[in-house]
Amino acid sequence: MTDENNAVSAKKRRAAVLLLMTMVLLGVFPLDVLLPSFPALAEHFQSTPANIAFSISLFAIGISLSQLLIGPLSDAIGRKGLLLAGVTVSIVGALGCVLSTEFAWFLFFRVVQAIGCGCFVLSQALIQDLFDGKDRDRIRILMVSASGVFICISPLAGTVLQQALDWPGSFIIFTVLATAVFLKACFFLENQHPSIPTNQSIFHSYRRACRDAGFLGYWLIAAIAFSCHFSFIVVSPLIFMEQLQLSTYEFSLALLLYGAAYIIGGIVARVLTGQIAASFQIIVGFSLIFISGLTMLLLASLFGLSALTVLVPMIICTAGTTIARPIATSKAMDVFPDNAGASASAGNTLIFISGGLISALITLRAHDLQTTLALTFLILSAVGIVLNASITRRNQIPNPG
Repeated sequence: MTDENNAVSAKKRRAAVLLLMTMVLLGVFPLDVLLPSFPALAEHFQSTPANIAFSISLFAIGISLSQLLIGPLSDAIGRKGLLLAGVTVSIVGALGCVLSTEFAWFLFFRVVQAIGCGCFVLSQALIQDLFDGKDRDRIRILMVSASGVFICISPLAGTVLQQALDWPGSFIIFTVLATAVFLKACFFLENQHPSIPTNQSIFHSYRRACRDAGFLGYWLIAAIAFSCHFSFIVVSPLIFMEQLQLSTYEFSLALLLYGAAYIIGGIVARVLTGQIAASFQIIVGFSLIFISGLTMLLLASLFGLSALTVLVPMIICTAGTTIARPIATSKAMDVFPDNAGASASAGNTLIFISGGLISALITLRAHDLQTTLALTFLILSAVGIVLNASITRRNQIPNPG
């Protein structure tokens, strides 16, 4: 009987991981996979690549605002219904984009798709609901590693889809994957009881979470680690395609090599989890990011700008991000386990805003992106180490009474 129960448990665990992995994929897929289709979209809608880029910005804004509402609502009314509703809205938006004949309608349905995709923020809350202890930490490491790999392979996937199905290809594949998530969630997830009273306001959930220094501190650490990775993703087309004159295909292959660092970092993080204290694991991650900044500066001064002088330090940086970010996320999510939805929404919004602002500042120095990126890694890693030390000292102070 015990063996049978263990088999059932293992089967449920695999089903949960598959669902979460697909949700993580759909959370990044609609952004990066569309990049190679910019010229085709501009031609189809008789617009400019700049206007197509604006649709990416609108999508980012829509998903950010949507997840702020979805997270705390899921604490009040449950995860399953909101996830199913969000996936349905995202499918309607994707199909609307395919059927649009005017650019204004394309923008409208792109926002609709983004609002629906806000439901994928529930992946963090579902991890909190479905797993415990070290399993929870390991799943978060897996999710962060998978997210990085998906981001890195998305441009290559977008290139293939553009050649095979033209620009609607990414929306068609999104619809197929989203439908699979809908069906999987229908049969796998249970209708859980709300974790908070339905009369508790969304504002109260956020106020309660954001007044806790430990909660904010750990999410800031996760945001700093993410910003190092995200900044590179944002400026990588400028470095590889504009400055180094790589083709779209060569650029996609370069990002595949970069994505391998997520796998390496994930393996190291899994080994470290449970073996060393969370605070020390964060120090290890930020130390690697600091080393990557020094390495990038050194290689830039010795050899100038090349694919290798950028990729080698970025692989080191990404390994550091994959080690530091998941454990910081777990520590933050453990502060308010009864408000997992609101916690995930607040944290992911902070991560998105930090990554967006820092990457935007880096792009202002387009003439010297390599040095600016290296200095950013040095500064952010130092801030992360100091913040981690502050949280550790705070946790060591005994509570009065």
